[in-house]
Parts: sequence; structure tokens; C-alpha cells
Amino acid sequence: MDAARYYGQEDIRVEDIEPDEVGPEEVRIDVEACGICGSDLHEYTAGPIFVPGEAPHPVSGVQAPLTMGHEFSGTISEVGSDVTDLSEGDAVAVNPIIYCGECPRCEAGEYHRCESLGFTGLASNGGFAENVVVDAEQAVPLGDMPVEHGALVEPLAVALHAARVADVSPGDSVAVFGSGPIGLCQIQALRVAGAGPIIVSEPRDRRRERAEACGADVLIDPTEEDALEAIRAETGEGVDIAFDVAGVEATYNQAINSTRPGGRVAEVSIFEEGVETQPNDLVIPERELVGSIAYQGGPRSAEEFGMVIDMLEDGRFDPDPLITDRIDLDDITDEGFERLIDPDSDQVKILVKP
Repeated sequence: MDAARYYGQEDIRVEDIEPDEVGPEEVRIDVEACGICGSDLHEYTAGPIFVPGEAPHPVSGVQAPLTMGHEFSGTISEVGSDVTDLSEGDAVAVNPIIYCGECPRCEAGEYHRCESLGFTGLASNGGFAENVVVDAEQAVPLGDMPVEHGALVEPLAVALHAARVADVSPGDSVAVFGSGPIGLCQIQALRVAGAGPIIVSEPRDRRRERAEACGADVLIDPTEEDALEAIRAETGEGVDIAFDVAGVEATYNQAINSTRPGGRVAEVSIFEEGVETQPNDLVIPERELVGSIAYQGGPRSAEEFGMVIDMLEDGRFDPDPLITDRIDLDDITDEGFERLIDPDSDQVKILVKP
């Protein structure tokens, strides 16, 4: 079968490989769609970060080269002998979290905080392929929703989890820095949580348009006006909660300083490099900084994924503003990764259709 394999920075190759065999507690999924994520772009431009490059991952035993892709959905085509709750023909989204099951966090049921945390498609073979084999507990049924939309469950779950970690309440004023794929998902999750006003700072015109379609109330172009001044003009002393989903030094510091005294900052991004910051911006106003990684996984794989699926089915989440293109697997580098890292591109979420 064809698969897009990660070898290193700016080196992804579509190759003909042998499919993995299905173990007793695994399923094979024929991939319908797989999204290119910001984490994939980080691996492409600056990795390996999550991809194990020099030694195999301690849980999966896999290292580069490996098949990328961790935002994917499809239809089960083969079921392991010990799997009883899934059947051939079931449409599923895949929760990609890989965990050891033995560390203190796993024993506490916090599998997404595992000491050996990894992700299918970053630490084992993933969804940029015609089919993929995963543990049965990772396959979350999609019900009657379009199978393609299942590829959006993962990024929407990132945003849902971040809103829960940040303890968003109805009526909280919020600022979102960046409206790329996760930023747009974050806006939708905040809208569902009843937050408002939702203020978005984003330099690209088309992305601001999509932010408005996702539920943003106030749009700021930080190249035309000072984002912090605009936020204070809207709120008085700053927002209750700010989300940095851009992952650069400027937005990290802006997110902190956009909140009122006693406010909260949620850092959702993965950084390629360290940042310079002034800790007094947290200490003196008694602001709170929290990090958010992924979503519940392992035996809890269906918990937040299931919430997202329900919200997609009943219309609280809207997939249409998120998808900007669909491409073939053979075009994944030129029409996928390269377009997404182009600063002049209007692309946000490109789905690969193997």
C-alpha cells in the first residue's frame, strides 16, 4: 500500500510498504481522510520533536522512518480475534494517544500525561496511508456522521480539552491568539462553552474571516493595531482567559498580558524554540498559567472524542469553516505541507484522501 513516510526535516516520501498485521486486540482501518496538523508541520520544518529519531519509542518500539498522520478517520476492515465491541464496516475516528500504562500518571488514569506519551502518526505508523492498524480502544465509533468529518474530531478534541483545562465558564471574556486549525477549533469550543466576547488576534485576512465564521465576536489584525490596546479597549482591564494557539514568543507574552489581574492563560501550542518572558507579568497581577496537551486517551479514548462527535452530530461544532482543501496522498508534500507553511497561503486544514 502507499504511505507517506517521515525521514527527517523536509523529507517526507510516499512509498509502497507492506501493511502491518492485525493483532488480537487491534483493528485495521481503511483511511477515509487524514488532516495535516500543526504538529506535523513542526516535525517537517524543525523535527524530529515527537517523532523518535535516534531510538525507538519506548512504548511503540517504532522510530523514523514512520508513516505520519494522527488526525484521521475511516472504516474498519479487519478485527482482531479478541475484539468484541467493534465490527467490520464500523466508521471510526482514531484517538492517537500512546501510553505506557505503568507510570504514576497512567495509574491515575491520566494517560495523556504519560511519562512516555506518544501519538499514532508521530511515534508509530499513522493515517497518511491507505490503511492503518491501531489498538481497538483507540477506535471511537462515529455513528451516522460523515466519515470524512471524523478526521476533525482530533483537533476539536484538543480545543475542547483546553477549554476544560482553562475552566471556561459561560460569560467569561476570552482572547484567542492565532486562528490556524487549532485556533478555529478553539473558537468553536469557547462558543459552545458560552464564553463571550470571544476576541481573536490573527494577522491573515482569510483566517480572520474563518474565525468570524467559527464564532469570534471581535477581530484584531495585529499588523494594523496593538492587540493588547484593542483588547483593553474592548474589556477594560483585560479578558478573563486568554489562549495562545500560535506558539511564538510574541503571542505567548501577549496572551499573558491580555488578561486582567487574577486572569488565566492557557498555553495550547507546541514550541519549536524557547521564549524570553518576564515572570513578573504573571507574579505581580497574580495571573495563572496552565498548559494543555491533547485530550483524554487510553481506556478513556472515547471520553472527550465522544463529546466532540456528539457536538458535530447536533451542529454545535461546524466542520465547514475548518476544511480548506482535499488532496491525494501523492500530493502531500507539494500541495499539503509546502502550502501550509507558506506565509502567504490561505490554507488552514488540508485533508489527505488516501
